[in-house]
Amino acid sequence: MQNLFSLKGKVIVITGGAGHLGSAMTEAFLDYGAIVYITSRNSHNTKQMIEKNERDFEGKLFFVEMDVTSTDSVKEGIKKILQREQKIDVLVNNAYSGKTGELLTGNEQDWLDSFNSSIHGTYRVTKEVLPIMIENKGGSIINISSMYGLVSPDPSIYGNSMQNNPPQYGAAKAAICQFTRYLAGHFGYLNIRANCIAPGPFPNETAQKNKAFISKLAEKNPMKRIGKPDDLKGIAVLLASDASSYINGQVISVDGGWTIW
Repeated sequence: MQNLFSLKGKVIVITGGAGHLGSAMTEAFLDYGAIVYITSRNSHNTKQMIEKNERDFEGKLFFVEMDVTSTDSVKEGIKKILQREQKIDVLVNNAYSGKTGELLTGNEQDWLDSFNSSIHGTYRVTKEVLPIMIENKGGSIINISSMYGLVSPDPSIYGNSMQNNPPQYGAAKAAICQFTRYLAGHFGYLNIRANCIAPGPFPNETAQKNKAFISKLAEKNPMKRIGKPDDLKGIAVLLASDASSYINGQVISVDGGWTIW
């Protein structure tokens, strides 16, 4: 069973791998023996994470600067990884950036930026990595969606918290779920699996300072708590490892039961 979940020798690329949720997944991949490449346009946070882990995982954790909103940047970033490793076993499309807000207070650029950093970024990176996986006769693609790609936000939770979930976020995350199914259907016969993780309420540290808002999030959840980044470690390792060799095209919610309502 330990071998089944082992990631030893696997090369994993995770976009936004030093962020709020990405850092926990990155740590889990390292713990299970993977060679991990974090890609990000934020070199400061990523270099801090590498420095934190370099003693325990020397030669296993690397940073490649890459902006998922730029096709040229994606091509150059993946090229650098391939020159060093000659393969990519697992791709985790995790990067996202966007503003909070509401439909009437947001603007069109907010909408476009959200799509560009999420579904469009996922498309750009996946298209660049797929030929590598095809040549290597297999791989696992893990796309990060959201519970709001499956259900709509309850506006009563947000009130004047300034954390309002904007319409473009859920729309873009829903598109990622559908793109995942497309990949599963078209590339599964090549031993390339595509699955989607849909995290539930995982507010970042800044949002957690608003105790009233966090209390409302927790109250709505069947488990009566918000998610912790470490809650994603198990599912990330499962989908990256051979333990999920027959799991394909699935959207798996990690939300404490949020989406049952």
